[in-house]
Amino acid sequence: MTDEAGWRERRITVQGRPVFVRMGPEVAGSIPLVHVHGFAVSGSYLLPTARALAGRATAVVPDLPGYGRSAAWGHALGLPSLAWALLEVLDALGLERVFLIGNSMGGPLSLEVAHSAPERVAGIVLASPAGGEHNQPLGRALLQLARDVRRENPRMIPVVLPDYLRFGPVNGLHLFSELVRFPSLERLLRTPVPTLAVLGSRDPLMPSMARVRELARLAPPHVTVVMIDGAAHAMNFSHPGELAHVIGCWLDGGDITDDPRQPGVARVLPIPREKT
Repeated sequence: MTDEAGWRERRITVQGRPVFVRMGPEVAGSIPLVHVHGFAVSGSYLLPTARALAGRATAVVPDLPGYGRSAAWGHALGLPSLAWALLEVLDALGLERVFLIGNSMGGPLSLEVAHSAPERVAGIVLASPAGGEHNQPLGRALLQLARDVRRENPRMIPVVLPDYLRFGPVNGLHLFSELVRFPSLERLLRTPVPTLAVLGSRDPLMPSMARVRELARLAPPHVTVVMIDGAAHAMNFSHPGELAHVIGCWLDGGDITDDPRQPGVARVLPIPREKT
């Protein structure tokens, strides 16, 4: 059991291997919120935001196969295989339709699942999505990652360091090189489900603001882009209250506003749409 009231731990089976899942209190009649972790880490650092949203819908925080407390797979699964594994997790839990909330690599994985099985996805939240041209070449991406480490909340180090050490440098370099080549932005422009992209103003892995506005202008009307001033890449850990507030506004279908009680300032980017 976890130390949070109503939270529980489960082990399910994906292709004969155990997968570890944290689940929040059951919220009857809700569409579950599945929190998808980033590169080389487990779902542990996502718990602050997951707990902040737990009263709204049943929270699900898995460690994908080969990560965290889930069994090793023998090799690092690539992004398409991880997206397939995420669908297998949903099947094993009996979740027919969910919202996906992905941070960093979890963003591309959520987009992949939405493209391959849109009937299973009510909507996706991309919190600091990674991958794409702005993270290329690999050397540039590694430099961006090094900059981000200095901008994150130091309290995250003991949460994620054991995960990084367990995942290992060989697996890490292999998967990271695939991640930076992944066409995240192209997938976003063709997303088949309602999508909320939340970016941090201090995230060195984010493209320039001019590029963000250009891509947002080309995106379909069901894509909303929000900036949290002061947040870096792992906003699910550093700014859980503000991120949860933004997600809650979006889920309610109302205006997205800032929560003055929380660190960071959220603002919707005004995107002029081309008239058709």
